[in-house]
Amino acid sequence: MDITGKKLFVKALLEEGVDTVFAYPGGYITDVLDELYRTDGIRIVLPRHEQALVHEAEGYARATGKPGVCIVTSGPGATNTITGIVDARYDSIPLVVITGQVSQGLIGNDAFQEVDIVGMTRSVVKYGVTVRDRKKLGKILKMAFYIASSGKPGPVLIDLPKDIQLAQGPAEYPSEVHIRGYKPNESVHIGQLKKAYKLLRTARKPLILAGGGVRIAGANEELTRFAEEMHIPVVTTVMGKGAIPEDHPLYVGNSGMHGRYAANTAVNECDVLFSIGTRFNDRITGDLNEFAQHAKIIHVDVDTSSISRNVVVDVPVVSDAKLALEKLLEWASPKKTKSWREQIGIWQQAHPLQMRKDRGMTPQMIMEGINEVFPTGIVVTDVGQHQMWAAQYIKVLNNRRFFTSGGLGTMGFGFPAAIGAKIGSGKEDVVCITGDGGMQMNMQELATCMYEDVDITVCILNNRYLGMVRQFQQVFYGKRYVATSLCNSGGRPQNGKLSDSAEAKYLPDFVKWAESYDALGIRVDNEADIISALRQAKEHKGTAIVEFMIASEEIVLPMVKGGAPMTDMIL
Repeated sequence: MDITGKKLFVKALLEEGVDTVFAYPGGYITDVLDELYRTDGIRIVLPRHEQALVHEAEGYARATGKPGVCIVTSGPGATNTITGIVDARYDSIPLVVITGQVSQGLIGNDAFQEVDIVGMTRSVVKYGVTVRDRKKLGKILKMAFYIASSGKPGPVLIDLPKDIQLAQGPAEYPSEVHIRGYKPNESVHIGQLKKAYKLLRTARKPLILAGGGVRIAGANEELTRFAEEMHIPVVTTVMGKGAIPEDHPLYVGNSGMHGRYAANTAVNECDVLFSIGTRFNDRITGDLNEFAQHAKIIHVDVDTSSISRNVVVDVPVVSDAKLALEKLLEWASPKKTKSWREQIGIWQQAHPLQMRKDRGMTPQMIMEGINEVFPTGIVVTDVGQHQMWAAQYIKVLNNRRFFTSGGLGTMGFGFPAAIGAKIGSGKEDVVCITGDGGMQMNMQELATCMYEDVDITVCILNNRYLGMVRQFQQVFYGKRYVATSLCNSGGRPQNGKLSDSAEAKYLPDFVKWAESYDALGIRVDNEADIISALRQAKEHKGTAIVEFMIASEEIVLPMVKGGAPMTDMIL
């Protein structure tokens, strides 16, 4: 018996175990949503903007490990998803994005709300297609979920014309799919892995660099055991934060542009760098000619195209991180690295990660307060200075996860991603750390929080500026603070002084804004009130907004100028 395309679509969601979709209605997707309305077991979350919708699906995907499902209409509904799609591609987040489309007879005629969304996103999706044959709909949907989740996860986009949604066709949904030309690596080359292990055995100063691929593969425990068996210290990228518990004696810290002095120095001084699950982006390497110049480099990554693309490596290993580490653990035995670890400890002591405590409330104090009040759960950040402070001072242990926008660095990501993470994780505490600039990019999603009964705590670090760009202006552009002031100073503080004064009016009032949505709003001006404010927010049943008023002059240290060697740290 034949059924409509919209019925088969809903059947596919149920077969794939989808329990939540993030959807925004419109003329060319209403038939699909109407069919979902008739279906039990699938929650429809209505965000307030399609960009936020994709970020919410990203947060959900990270929290659950399942693909986030997005449903939007054609035209602006589709184009509004592009930023989130690119974000998911850079950070390897599985998404299935369904866009409505005009009927096929209108495609190419500049019809109302017609856009070539497949063409627009072709370079940033793992798979994108406009469905043109109702008979192929089931296979295409199966392919979408398989491709999004397998190999190196990422976004796929299925463009669904209105006539396909309504057309009759086969009711069968395939249980599996074989895709010609797409064969994700599901094994590890033992010969290459033995070369890597032999190189580690001969090293005097070995170092592990762990990226987000370790977390995606669920290989945290294996990485920790391998480091322990071999006595090898570990540094992480920002996306790899939490790959090993941060209180572990072998953990050195994050490396990169705002990484710890000891971590960056260890990368520079090691003789074998065992990198796993990272693509060596410029925020990690700096000047490629100076990166780990004394080291033989091993690179383990599931994506063949990532190996030797940025950094030419000595031993490439194409493998899922978990598979590679499981095999290495069969061979692992202790190495004598005591003197090397002691040297790293000396670097740690010489330049500890510490902010001044004599200038009032600092971001470090706020992060330490979050560590104390929210010891478990999920921490989600937006992008900017607060993101780097969180990466430096939030402690990710076995009972906590850390989500951020790493590759694209998307302002506006944090708040909606935290909403999606809470919807996906259920009872876990979710804390969003954001800035006053990033918060205003998707602040409308507070309505989604309230209507969907989402219980999260949002910590806004308000320095009255677009802080990271302002920091660059302070350090590298002669304090010419153009277009970064969020006060009524017109973006041009007089005599290079920042606008901390009461005369510099700031909009909006975040507390009144929170209260206008019936959320809890708290403002904190003094470090003595940090813990009590966070506890009040945690105990509140519902969304709580806590605004921390920090000094505009605070900057993220250490820092390395873009393109400079990672050893050229401003301390």
